[in-house]
Amino acid sequence: MLTVDYARLGVNRGDRLLDLGCGFGRHAFQAARLGAEVVAFDAGADEVRKVQDTFGAMMVAGEIDTEKSRVAATQGDALKLPFADGAFDRVIASEVLEHIPDDEVAMAELARVLRPGGTMAVTVPRCGPEFVNWALSDEYHNVPGGHVRIYRQSQLVGRLQSTGLQAVGSHHAHGLHAPYWWLRCLVGPTNDTHPAVSTYHRLLVWDIEKAPKVTRYADRVLNPLVGKSLVVYLEKPNDAEAELFDAAEADAAITNTVPTDTALTTQGAVA
Repeated sequence: MLTVDYARLGVNRGDRLLDLGCGFGRHAFQAARLGAEVVAFDAGADEVRKVQDTFGAMMVAGEIDTEKSRVAATQGDALKLPFADGAFDRVIASEVLEHIPDDEVAMAELARVLRPGGTMAVTVPRCGPEFVNWALSDEYHNVPGGHVRIYRQSQLVGRLQSTGLQAVGSHHAHGLHAPYWWLRCLVGPTNDTHPAVSTYHRLLVWDIEKAPKVTRYADRVLNPLVGKSLVVYLEKPNDAEAELFDAAEADAAITNTVPTDTALTTQGAVA
């Protein structure tokens, strides 16, 4: 279930891409399939291990070019990224900033590691559907590691642009998912066995796995109205000094700052 439009982000083969707050890796995996050099980064050790395992399975299945691709998964702090300035061509931060109390520091770090001329996609829960979730259930967000804020689009864009980035577009995604979460909040966010919840969940799995025309059309219709996620695309402006940026140094920075005990790299083998 991808939230980011890779064409709008401009992902090309060979691009260095950071997936911040990668979770279990959905965006990192798609970027690797497209031939990007991917660093999946998360605070959770379990998430990082599972991303490593899936990268390995993708190599075995031939989904990643083991001769040319480089991928890594590493654990760390979004407030202090272990990468050089301008190390990445593309950055994705999907459904993560709403979890971080000091979000402006995280945004500044994202902008720092993006090269001049590079692009970024940031996604957060859309304010309207998210307000409904909070109103229906405290348990939905008031948990360890839960959502600490609801962003309005103007607030999110303003904070990101204060780091020197320029917003270049936006859209909403996952219109089918907002009613599902309203339903879950009504019956209890952890009540997976409720008949209505389990039935709706099967519908979403069918949509994700089979992409039938009926649900794809319904999702497109619902996205502008109740799309659960807001997606903002940004660019980091170029300047004269930025033109001197050394891509080789950025490559070295990525390789040298990914801890060997938590990273998986592919250049024909798993490290």
